[in-house]
Amino acid sequence: MRHFGHIAPEVRQRLFFQEPCEFDADSPARLLAAALGATLYSPATRPHLADDVVKLAARGVVSMVLCLEDSIGDEDVPAAEENLVRQFTDLAARPDVGLPLLFVRVRVPEQIPDLVRRMGPAVRLLSGFVMPKFTEESGTPFLEALAAAEAASGHRLFGMPVLESPELLYRESRVETLEGISRAVDKYRDRVLALRLGVTDFCSSYGLRRASDMTAYDVQIVASVIADVVNMLGRADGTGFTVTGPVWEYFRVQERMFKPQLRRSPFLEGQAEELREALIEHAMDGLLREIALDQANGLLGKTCIHPTHVLPVHALSVVSHEEFSDAQDILRPERGGGGVLRSAYTNKMNEVKPHRAWAERTMLRAEIFGVAREDVGFVELLAAGIPG
Repeated sequence: MRHFGHIAPEVRQRLFFQEPCEFDADSPARLLAAALGATLYSPATRPHLADDVVKLAARGVVSMVLCLEDSIGDEDVPAAEENLVRQFTDLAARPDVGLPLLFVRVRVPEQIPDLVRRMGPAVRLLSGFVMPKFTEESGTPFLEALAAAEAASGHRLFGMPVLESPELLYRESRVETLEGISRAVDKYRDRVLALRLGVTDFCSSYGLRRASDMTAYDVQIVASVIADVVNMLGRADGTGFTVTGPVWEYFRVQERMFKPQLRRSPFLEGQAEELREALIEHAMDGLLREIALDQANGLLGKTCIHPTHVLPVHALSVVSHEEFSDAQDILRPERGGGGVLRSAYTNKMNEVKPHRAWAERTMLRAEIFGVAREDVGFVELLAAGIPG
């Protein structure tokens, strides 16, 4: 699979200075963690889940979570497990159609080895499990169960802890909770693919819910948690993990209080005013702003609950030609001693040593999501990716 693999090769060549690389479920963990992109959640109760997975893969989805937790009722769990096993068996019997990375969100650790056993040979299609409300105390049994299931099946499995517990939100327990999480995930570093943020649960602890014209960063109590998670668990010194952006809950707006946040000029230049109006109508202007703030705050990828959210996440993850040029200059071997240089675009200062970690992350993102041509922006990428 590859990002933007669902669009025609000649269109990719027109859009990309460097096209996104190909990868699969057996690729190195560092690559997969950054390649998750927009991770689409779906209830495991859906009767035609296998068909849904195939259809969404053809529309550019590269990672999915099939949920046995909050998206279904307590009474539906046994039937959802049976359906999940049946749908994996169905997928395994089909010819290779380029499936996305598939994860299952469980409720309790015991579900991990049980589901792996019940899937049998179809487990080869499973990339891992999402672990809810993760703390050191509650999360370690999930990671132990994951390691045991991997050993029993002989199939590589990853875990994605969800950081969403009240202990992480409350100021008096936050640092201690983060230290505990750090110990747990570091012990199983090779099995932890990424850390996910459960902002909806954070808001629920205070009876809050952000509106469609606000981002998670406008809710200060949430923004402070995101900052501390990145501070302690997302460092670029080799100790950190990929931390993914919070879910965007909206996909259509009936009435809005504030003016749209999406500038008109990029769409006029791209002759895509109708696309701009459609994005605003479906609350995408808030989503686009939140994606940009995710990236500015050290997050990569995003939890999504609607297929229309996938393309904006991927379009804004593409590295611009200017970013690529700066990163290349900073990482040139002859710059190893440091120094300051003017960017090739002559609009900024590139300071080699302080900007090196940024440049390395940018080059990884460029490998996975590609580099846009000099005259191509996110408007063109959005327009090209929308099904005709």
